[in-house]
Order: sequence, then structure tokens, then C-alpha cells
Amino acid sequence: MRQAIVAGKFYPADSTALKRELDNCFSGIVIDAKSGIKGTVVPHAGYIYSGKVAAHSYAVLPPADTYVMLGPNHTGYGSPIALSTDTWSTPLGKVEVDKELKEKIAGSIIDQDELAHRFEHSIEVQIPFLQYRFKHDFKIFPICMGMQDEEIAIEVGKEIARAIMDTGRKAVIIASSDFTHYQPAHVAESNDKYLIKSILNMNVHEFYNRLYEKDISACGFGPIAATITAARELGASRADLLKYATSGEVTGDNSGVVGYASLILE
Repeated sequence: MRQAIVAGKFYPADSTALKRELDNCFSGIVIDAKSGIKGTVVPHAGYIYSGKVAAHSYAVLPPADTYVMLGPNHTGYGSPIALSTDTWSTPLGKVEVDKELKEKIAGSIIDQDELAHRFEHSIEVQIPFLQYRFKHDFKIFPICMGMQDEEIAIEVGKEIARAIMDTGRKAVIIASSDFTHYQPAHVAESNDKYLIKSILNMNVHEFYNRLYEKDISACGFGPIAATITAARELGASRADLLKYATSGEVTGDNSGVVGYASLILE
């Protein structure tokens, strides 16, 4: 069992308080599922900072058999590209991993490894959003990416798309990433909008060029690139930015902020 390790830190550990916090995140946002969505990009900070931004994506996600969840490896533990097959637990209940999808990626670049996930928050914080929207009628496919270079990300994206097509799963891919870290708000917003333009173009090569050109500290750039790749393979042809914000809008301190964005690919 993969226990919740940031409950009580990034989001409430009590189920009632967590539901209340999620109610706040979705407050004022219309929940209206879009059936054509193949992928999304969402932030992974504490809910008080980025939960409202994330909710813009989750409000439009369609019901799916499986949500493929890609997050960066902040801890350095475990395999470079690591799939968890444990049952995941949050204050809202348990979620199973799609074992049939796992069989389709066996022998690929994606290893089965729990250590990479044990202390990593980027995927865990997404699961209560799915439980809030879809109760328990779904499975997950969590992949933690320690290696995030362009070639690796493209390969991961193609493997995911192939597995989804081979199983016939109705699936949505979720890239968990924050954007610029600890820059003045005007710098963060300028750089992030510059990088986001390449996501809107669904151009992975342009994405990496812009990332390196501006030295942008988006932590989940590999998951974003893999999601663009997989979504394109699955037929997505356009992307939309639903919401951008920074932590300064919550803290009131714009001297050093983190950027958050919510995008969909359909």
C-alpha cells in the first residue's frame, strides 16, 4: 500500500476537511466534462497555493477507465522512469493501479519500482482531485520521471500511447508540474507564458528549446513533454490554457514566486 505521505502538509489529512478544501478549490468553477480531452497539465503545490489552478483542469476532465499520471522525481530515489503498481491510499479512500496497462509496458523504458514513489508528492496530490470528481470508479497508472530529457520523454509518451491503444482503454494523461520557481512575479509570468506557448503549439522540440533558452525551472518538464507526445499519438490536435497564476497571488509576496498553469490537450 502506498500511503499518503503529504496528507496534513500539502492538503488536509482529515477526509471532511479535505472535501471542504476541494470544495473551495472548485468554488466558482463550472464542472463541465469535455469528452475529447487526451491530456492535461496541472500544478502540484499545496492546495492553498495551486489547488484553484488545478481545479480548472479537473473540472473539465471526462470520466475515464484510467488516469495515467506523470510526475517528476523530486527526491532522487528509485529507477529513472518508475511505475508504481501498489494500491494508493488518500484520506478519501484507496485507488488501484491498472494492471492490464502495466502488462503492455513490460520490458519498455518504464520500470516497475515503488521506491521512486515512496516520498514523492507530485502524483499523490492529484489523486484527491480525481476522487472528488469521479468517486472511486477509475484506476490510475502512476509514473515518476527522474530522467526528463527530450528523447526519454518522447519515448515514455509513445510507450504510454501504445499501451493505451493496445488495451483499448479510455484514458487521460495527467502531467504534474509547477512552472518557474522563486523568481519575481513579472519574470515568472513572462518566462512561463513563453514556455506555455510551445505547449499550446504541442511542439516538444520547441518546448525544450524554450525551456533551455530561458533556463526555466519548471520541475515536471519531462512529464509535460511525454504528455504532449502521448496526446498527439492518441489524436489530440490542439491545446488550451485554462488558468495561470503564481503563489504571490495567495501570499501577497511577489518578490519570489512559483508559477502554476492548468492546460488541456484535446
